[in-house]
Amino acid sequence: MKTDLDTLATALYARIDDELKASPWLAPWRPAAGIAPTLSDAELVTLAVMSALLGYTSERRWLRRVERDFARLFPYVPQQSGCNKRLRGASSLITSMIRILAADTSLWNDDVWPVDSTPVGCGCSRETTKRSDLAGWAQYGYCASHSRYFWGLRLHLVCTLGGLPILFALTGAKADERETLRDMLDTAPDIAAARPGQTIIGDKNYYGREFEHDLTERHLELLRPARKGEAERAGAHLF
Repeated sequence: MKTDLDTLATALYARIDDELKASPWLAPWRPAAGIAPTLSDAELVTLAVMSALLGYTSERRWLRRVERDFARLFPYVPQQSGCNKRLRGASSLITSMIRILAADTSLWNDDVWPVDSTPVGCGCSRETTKRSDLAGWAQYGYCASHSRYFWGLRLHLVCTLGGLPILFALTGAKADERETLRDMLDTAPDIAAARPGQTIIGDKNYYGREFEHDLTERHLELLRPARKGEAERAGAHLF
């Protein structure tokens, strides 16, 4: 297992490092004159990707694992606070690399994308909604699947049938799912443009003549169940 993980880490580092050399503008900005970081950007992103692949949600536990099992591959790893600061500063780089690595997989070419959103609860008390740093961004919303209200955010996700994320967005709990989907497509127009005829499967909330016309203009085909009072739609047998 250790040998396999070493191979994975080496392959990830080589791929990320090659991409950074070919596209240096992806790296976080640094002044021309200054001290170069001991942990390179390629090593930082490799650590971040490996922690996600291995299911670590605690930075402290992950860094202990790195010191124990991967010290020979990463001679220097900052403490938790320093590592967290580097990761936050490299958020755009990590997002770009995740997409680049995802495009290397066979799942990326799936011609069907399910789209949906899920609640991200951020607090359960009235006092939390007043004192939390998320106040003003997080909102009260309704979760139909659990038949309850919640205070927090909503994660919107477009993925492949195999579960590979293609597009994502984190919004307030009341954000319209249709508008959020359009915003995600506008943010990454190259993805939809490279997939003419792509099928998107959504639930009954992805409705509206103007909305569907917009998807058609983007050469995307929407499949969703018919709402109450609507005639049967194409692809109804799939639901």
